[in-house]
Amino acid sequence: MDINLEWYRVFYWIAKTGSLTAAAEQLHITQPAVSHTVKQLEDKMGGALFFRTSKGVKLTAEGDVLLRYIEQAFHSISNGEKAIAEMNNLNSGEIHIGASDTLCNHYLLTYLEQFHEQHPSIRIHVTNRTTPETLALLKQGKIDFGIVGSPSSDKQIHYLRTALVHDCLVGSKKYAHLARTPIALDNIRHYPLLMLENGASTRAYIDEYAASSGIKLMPEFELGSIDLLVQFALRGFGLAFVIREFVQERLHKGELIELTMNPPLPDRSIGVATLHGVPLSAASKAFLALLPSYDEQAANRKSDA
Repeated sequence: MDINLEWYRVFYWIAKTGSLTAAAEQLHITQPAVSHTVKQLEDKMGGALFFRTSKGVKLTAEGDVLLRYIEQAFHSISNGEKAIAEMNNLNSGEIHIGASDTLCNHYLLTYLEQFHEQHPSIRIHVTNRTTPETLALLKQGKIDFGIVGSPSSDKQIHYLRTALVHDCLVGSKKYAHLARTPIALDNIRHYPLLMLENGASTRAYIDEYAASSGIKLMPEFELGSIDLLVQFALRGFGLAFVIREFVQERLHKGELIELTMNPPLPDRSIGVATLHGVPLSAASKAFLALLPSYDEQAANRKSDA
């Protein structure tokens, strides 16, 4: 059944004020418009909703029943408006984020802590998946945005770079002699190699880097996270491709040794993936506002030069 809310607004204010004139003033319309609206509503309902008295109008029994439902409906609408206002003011709501274990631990966690301190009423859900799986969840509408390690060529996905990262090859102290001179990519096949499992964006990135030189890397160990790669490398199991920014402390302490690659590994970025044309909630916008925009930083550097 078609519902004309304007009719019910007129009905509501007539019932509340007991006067067509007062209702017209409240609604900023003419009294004839109020009378016409009541007539249309009564025709639709199949009977009178008001009867006239010397002091104005009063509800019929049918009108009294209708008013109870209209009051409930308007109360629900008011509550809905208040709920949206609270969400926009970040007093309630939730966000669903997708990210790999590595990006969650080494990149996202700091911003999650900041956001939770500022907006403790917002519920945060984090789903840990690889970048391809995160993008799939985004397209299925199961997350609001993803933190991913590489841009997507999918036209449905909008990607905003938020940080530049550098992949590097590291090993334990027993490989320190290899750090004296750059090591050719082809020569690392003589050493046990530790890499992420297939399906991870970082693994695909390293494989593409090797393939550009006509080399196929054959890892001795395939592990599920960069943290595991680091632990295996620390114990001397072999050489591991990791993200330098995520192992800075280990490198500074000399627990891990970085080897210079020839050719060097190209830089890549971390960024936010969202769906084109899908608006973000106020909570999601507030969280993303915490993240630095690498694109904006690069533009600022160019303008300063």
